[in-house]
Amino acid sequence: MNKRRIATLCLIVVLAIAATTLHAGGQAPVNVPQNRDTVTITRQEYERLKQYEILNEVRSYIDHYYLHEPDEQAMIDGAVNGLLSGLGDPYTFYYPADAWKKLWEEDEGRYAGIGVQMLGDYRDSSVTVTRVFKGTPAEQAGILKGDIFYMVEDLAVSTQTMSEAVDMMRGVPGEKVHVEMVRNGEIVTFDLVKAEIIVNRVEQMMLPENVGLITLYDFAGDVAPAFIQALNRLVDEGAKSLVVDLRDNPGGWVDDGVAIADAFLDRQVLYYTEKRDGSRNYAYTTDGKSDIPLVVVINGHSASTSEIFTAAMKDYKRAVLVGTKTFGKGITQQVVGLSDGVSGFQFTNAQYFSPEGHQVHEMGVTPDVEVEMPEDLADRYFAFGDLSDPQLKAAYDEALKLADNAAGVAAIK
Repeated sequence: MNKRRIATLCLIVVLAIAATTLHAGGQAPVNVPQNRDTVTITRQEYERLKQYEILNEVRSYIDHYYLHEPDEQAMIDGAVNGLLSGLGDPYTFYYPADAWKKLWEEDEGRYAGIGVQMLGDYRDSSVTVTRVFKGTPAEQAGILKGDIFYMVEDLAVSTQTMSEAVDMMRGVPGEKVHVEMVRNGEIVTFDLVKAEIIVNRVEQMMLPENVGLITLYDFAGDVAPAFIQALNRLVDEGAKSLVVDLRDNPGGWVDDGVAIADAFLDRQVLYYTEKRDGSRNYAYTTDGKSDIPLVVVINGHSASTSEIFTAAMKDYKRAVLVGTKTFGKGITQQVVGLSDGVSGFQFTNAQYFSPEGHQVHEMGVTPDVEVEMPEDLADRYFAFGDLSDPQLKAAYDEALKLADNAAGVAAIK
């Protein structure tokens, strides 16, 4: 997702102009006399509003004949949802007021919920648990990484309803929520009590032989400064090489990915995006990189910003990639705050490519050293830094090889 926020007007404002007479004119600007009930707009604007006339027709029937007093805001929310769902894009959706507020609570790393990280798969519309946070209701109830969401209360969960499902699993500590998961082809049910969740986005430790390890769980909140702090701490402790674990990292803010890539690349193209009209926008890193030998661990749930970072490291041969091919979400979303000040939406606005022009969307990034996770270990929870984890062990071995050739490592200031 792109971190820019742009104020805009919602087209569904047409629902609120039932008493206004529209005059199709030439290309004159909008004229709104204070003492009249008509406005003059351009023919282009008139034709655009005519496209939404049927919504106003439905609204008129509801106002006059619906059995109950309608909830106007709920109708507006539903209309916007319908407009966006017509795009058929699982990454484009509306944030009504409550969801908009919760979006920024999550970005701050503190919210009330059940304590899971989710990833939606546009290929089959499934939504999978990719991380269970420690000490949370989800962990205590026995939800596991790899569980697939089936129902939240009475809502069938898919990529199309994922945002709504998230809203239902958040709220006030002490609230209850019923969740059903698919595990090994069977339905597993959970009745959970929401609690305050504190998200740690970065963990670091020193592995044997002075190999540093940093795990990034997503790209949000304070992840960029936290990563630089962790890197510098490991370098100060004598790290000779570094493993960055991006497995199950679903992505997040692109700006955070650029800030972290700054630690490893000087004045290089990190990626470029291409829009519908073919125009391109290039993102660059800045000066101040560390020369520490680097290994990046990836898997099929490493997505979006994780792939932007990984693809660049591969193109420049800045890192050895270990694990399995990444997810393949190579499109960016723009998050837009609407004019009411309390709601917003996100929409897909561009496709991104690696510095050398490699497509990531639906293709993924292939590792240099492929290491499949054995089936019997796929759902196992490994403690942080546990080298019985086959993929981490392979990355560690690569880091040892790189350390043999390292001339010395300096911290980033």
